[in-house]
Amino acid sequence: MSSILREITPLSPKDCLYIADRVKSEFTYPIHSHEEYELNFIERAAGVKRIVGDSIETIGDYDLVLITGKDLEHAWLQNNCKLTNVREITVQFSPDLFFNNFLHKNQFNSIKAMLEKAQNGISYPLKAIMKVYHLLDTIAHGEQGFYTVMKFLTILHELSGFTDVAKSLSSTSFAHVTVDNNSRRIKKVQQYIFDNYKKDIRLNQMADLTGMSPVAFSRFFKLRTGRSLTDYIIDIRLGHATRLLIESRMTVAEICYDCGFNNISNFNRLFKKSKKYAPSEFRDNYLKKKVLV
Repeated sequence: MSSILREITPLSPKDCLYIADRVKSEFTYPIHSHEEYELNFIERAAGVKRIVGDSIETIGDYDLVLITGKDLEHAWLQNNCKLTNVREITVQFSPDLFFNNFLHKNQFNSIKAMLEKAQNGISYPLKAIMKVYHLLDTIAHGEQGFYTVMKFLTILHELSGFTDVAKSLSSTSFAHVTVDNNSRRIKKVQQYIFDNYKKDIRLNQMADLTGMSPVAFSRFFKLRTGRSLTDYIIDIRLGHATRLLIESRMTVAEICYDCGFNNISNFNRLFKKSKKYAPSEFRDNYLKKKVLV
């Protein structure tokens, strides 16, 4: 299959930020990825289709997304948007903006947590967008000097207050994100599922793996991850399935069974419920915007 475009961004190694402020009438840039972190704001773009990893959504009038996964594919596509005065502000910044242990200081805990969550791509609610709208507008118009960097750090700080309500976009398995969990038992279970998602995984197995009873483990797992074991396994399998839809020539049925699903109808139903598209529709949507590099 063709590769995703690997973008070489204009950000200089000697600069902290690259800021682009554009008014556009159409979205033509294909699905791409890059090493730099990116905060992307769009207004007056209702009907545009946003792709981040295996998330495909149609946006409203305002959209603000933070992406810190270096290999996480993303794009904003024209779709049903008929407006001709769309504004887009893109801020790209290097992962080493927070030099040495700067990010590990207590005052940056909330920003660190947000950047980690944004490995999957996160979108912010309107309340968060309105909180930083003026600052985004200011840095887009100003000189890219010291004070612009300070204002951008303020933007990140303000947005970090919305991390809990910001919507995670791509699935973890699709984005190749390693989940950082403080519980050694949860890490052990997550690693087992990641390594064995193609196999039949039972609750009793996971309970034995952690030395807990099935009932106690179910409660413990949901408390720590926010999802039931069954839902977590399905999410991992769907993430691998979407990756295969994009990167392989396997049929939908082959992908279904290769990812641990044992019923094609059930796979189609779960996929559409999660991704809003049937597997074949998802593949078509994605591949139309892929390019050879």
